Amino acid sequence: MTRTEAVARLAVALDTSDTGEVVRLAGAVRGCVGTVKLGLEAFTAGGPDLVREVRDLGTPVFLDLKLHDIPNTVERAARNAARLGVAMLTVHASGGEAMLRAAVAGAAAAEHPPVVLAVTVLTSLDDAALGSLGIPGGAAARVSAWAELAARAGCAGVVCSPHEVAALRRARGAEFLLVTPGIRPAGEAAGDQRRVATPAAAVAAGADILVVGRPIMAAPDPVAAADAILGELCTA
Repeated sequence: MTRTEAVARLAVALDTSDTGEVVRLAGAVRGCVGTVKLGLEAFTAGGPDLVREVRDLGTPVFLDLKLHDIPNTVERAARNAARLGVAMLTVHASGGEAMLRAAVAGAAAAEHPPVVLAVTVLTSLDDAALGSLGIPGGAAARVSAWAELAARAGCAGVVCSPHEVAALRRARGAEFLLVTPGIRPAGEAAGDQRRVATPAAAVAAGADILVVGRPIMAAPDPVAAADAILGELCTA
């Protein structure tokens, strides 16, 4: 894999309430990552203005809000998010097919519609945690079912852990986008993530985009940390 290809596959998750730090880090890693992910913490701190500021730095923005509400509300929220000029937007698959279809329709109203991704099972959950929620069958079965639902509803792909990527790639083919959080370089602590993998392992399984947060954000030198991950991808 070339460095350019590796950069396109790497997304950095800027999960902090410090909006100045979000902008600083987004600028610092520009050229080392293909996408900047802004989630609930950053969005509730800085709102749409922060999204626009990061977007204007030139790196595509992945707005990870995991929208989950009645279809009409999600459609309008997806329309508003799409108008911010983001490249990717998440909704939660557990909202059902009608809600997913509504999100896709809302996003499509923008001049430059973002890719709509359905979040499946959070990487902080394992089979035991799902069982305690009354969700039978384990993570692999649930992710597979929700990925099928997302494809039927018109979503471009899903967010899933690296553990489900290989099976989804076989089932859904090359065009279905697989975005994987829970990425930890070799030797890094898993933290509150349960279903994790190294960058090389995730790509080998068939992941399209790798989402990396703390290993880059918390590093003494975020640019060097991103470069090290790119190096791993280039030799994978």
